[in-house]
Amino acid sequence: MHHGKASEKYLVVGMIISMFLWGLGWPSGKVLTHYCSVINFTVYRYTLVVAAMLILLPSLGLSFRVRKAGIPVFLISGLLLAIYSYFFFKGLKNGAAGAGGVLVTIMNPIMAYAIGIVQKRKLPAGNEIVGLVLGAIAGCVLLKVWSSGTAIMDSGNLYFLLSAFTWAVMSKFTAKGAQYGSSMGFSLWQYLVTLFCLVPLLNWHEANAMLQIKDHVFWLNLFFSSIGVTAIATTVYFYTTTRLGAEKASSFIFLVPLGAAISAWAFIGEQIQIHTAVGGVLGIAAVYVMNRRR
Repeated sequence: MHHGKASEKYLVVGMIISMFLWGLGWPSGKVLTHYCSVINFTVYRYTLVVAAMLILLPSLGLSFRVRKAGIPVFLISGLLLAIYSYFFFKGLKNGAAGAGGVLVTIMNPIMAYAIGIVQKRKLPAGNEIVGLVLGAIAGCVLLKVWSSGTAIMDSGNLYFLLSAFTWAVMSKFTAKGAQYGSSMGFSLWQYLVTLFCLVPLLNWHEANAMLQIKDHVFWLNLFFSSIGVTAIATTVYFYTTTRLGAEKASSFIFLVPLGAAISAWAFIGEQIQIHTAVGGVLGIAAVYVMNRRR
């Protein structure tokens, strides 16, 4: 019993670190958008992620194999991940990393919940209605809709909302991933499809020029956002989900907006706006209310 408690404590610590790594990924990605185009950066990132996963899977004793029934699922989720990545980095290029990190992370679960309700074609329960209304208010506050009618179109917000919606749809497919093999094995195939979708759009002239970049800031951020954020932090998240359960593991995602806002302030000097903090708290409350057991 004591041993179980100790290992759970390590998992919790690992998850807290991983969620802050996810949060740090926002300003890190913002820095990289100054060096290269959105498509090229996404290709570099997933090339490194796939390489890291090819090393991680055997070292964790996990299989690459995915059952035949899982092929359409990882093909669709891989395509959606490519679309999400494009919107995500386009938003970072045009908008604020901290505010974007809060907006996308808060709107993801709210949109996923709304899609689930539509899918099941059933009326939402009382706590779900309250949560969705709170979520809508949180979205309006985060977008500062009162300041101008075009707030949704401003500073990358439209791209952030599109990326949140794409991720919410994709999560419906990735949630089934473990049915067809290991979660990590499924993710590897998903990342390969994402890479395959984006490589034809690569600017090869820019890719050659990238190899000449001597600035350590570029290389540090590229390796951090690929290996640290996607390969390692996501691996810890998947592993913890299998040990603590999806509900308990997903509650740690509430730390990501905090990590994104604080790291964007600390590393790239973005001020934390009051509406971002208020919208973030409202969004966390919305997800909590929606997921609360009746």
